[in-house]
Amino acid sequence: MKADRIILGEGKNCIFDLDTEKNQLNNNLIVCGSSGSGKTMSITEMKLLETFNSSLIVTLSKRRLIDKYTPLFKSRGYKVLDLNFTNPEKSLISYDPLHYVKSKLDIIYLAESIVKADPQKKLSYADPYWDQCATSLLTAEIALALEMNKKATFNDVIKIHNKLEFVEEDEGITTTLDKIFEKVAECDPLNVAVTSWKTFRKLPRKTAGCVYSTLNTTLDTIFTPEIRRMIARHYKIDFQNIADEKTLLFVSTSAVNPSLHYFVNNFYAQAIKSLFEYAENRPDLDYKLPRETHIICDDFAMSKILNFSEYISIFREKNISVTLLIQSEAQLKSIYGDDAEIIKDNCDSYVFFGSNNLMTARNISEKLNVSVEKILYMPLEKVIIFRRGHKPIISERYDITKNELYKEVTAAHKKFLKSKQIVK
Repeated sequence: MKADRIILGEGKNCIFDLDTEKNQLNNNLIVCGSSGSGKTMSITEMKLLETFNSSLIVTLSKRRLIDKYTPLFKSRGYKVLDLNFTNPEKSLISYDPLHYVKSKLDIIYLAESIVKADPQKKLSYADPYWDQCATSLLTAEIALALEMNKKATFNDVIKIHNKLEFVEEDEGITTTLDKIFEKVAECDPLNVAVTSWKTFRKLPRKTAGCVYSTLNTTLDTIFTPEIRRMIARHYKIDFQNIADEKTLLFVSTSAVNPSLHYFVNNFYAQAIKSLFEYAENRPDLDYKLPRETHIICDDFAMSKILNFSEYISIFREKNISVTLLIQSEAQLKSIYGDDAEIIKDNCDSYVFFGSNNLMTARNISEKLNVSVEKILYMPLEKVIIFRRGHKPIISERYDITKNELYKEVTAAHKKFLKSKQIVK
């Protein structure tokens, strides 16, 4: 399968082949630049124009880009999917976190990823003990939903959670769900639903109440009524098919609705895990995906993807790669802490579009061996490209408006919009 290429700036020295066997690099890319610096237009749209063989999962906050590029990819033989988190009820496909749970470890992973997606976590220095307790409770609820119905959706988990009430104070706690868990224990005392529930029930009454209340807030924030209605739909995304067939999955989110970022990142955590597991089940392909799958994460550092720093270190050997769009390295560090360095270390390409952030400017100045002042006052039309094993390149920002294919796609989209107005 022929590898695609990437254009990171103006000039032939800014065009790179993405054949990892040939260049001995991974295809992970960090794009760092202030809001409005042109990251989406110069990198994301360029990537769409230059992709002919890889499968793509692309996060976008601009719906017009989905309409604009769908015809192009259909003409290239791609299956185009549109997962609309901005207006979930209009989404043509559905994402239900419970649909991808196959084992006890999957249940625990899902519970942990949801608990740690709480939007307040990045502002809190609370003891991790609280997360562990909430994970035990949610693990028990997820496992119970699946025990009661093998085809349960996450809506069933929320229904179970909403039925939980504390009946009376005791040395431990007594709840409205105890009898249901006791029936499961009679058949299978080692069931993960039972063991996790016992862990939760050992908590003091006030502690248990706080854990329940915190988890309740998290679930309400992430699983809005619109998301719950989308979950109820039948056609679910199959991550294995994305790796098997030429597929472009658009994931649309909202720049003005931060709560969506936590659901999207939970989606990415499960997507990456599913792709890894599929690769592990392909010994015939040396434990790699049959087709390179590239993930473009817009506003990557808005919330945390569980275990991302561990996964990115072995993306290349599984035929997975990512483009991470961030506003500054400080933003990345605020979400991922020390893991931010691991993420940067595992991206063999880095494009800097300019930033007012002092921490970012200092890091770039050290890499380039110039003053911080030169980085802070870098001309707006310039970018700095770093590739492992190569000297840095200072280039003009790629002007996509001069790209002939871009002109064709843009003209076709304008014509389409005009025809819609005439019909109206």
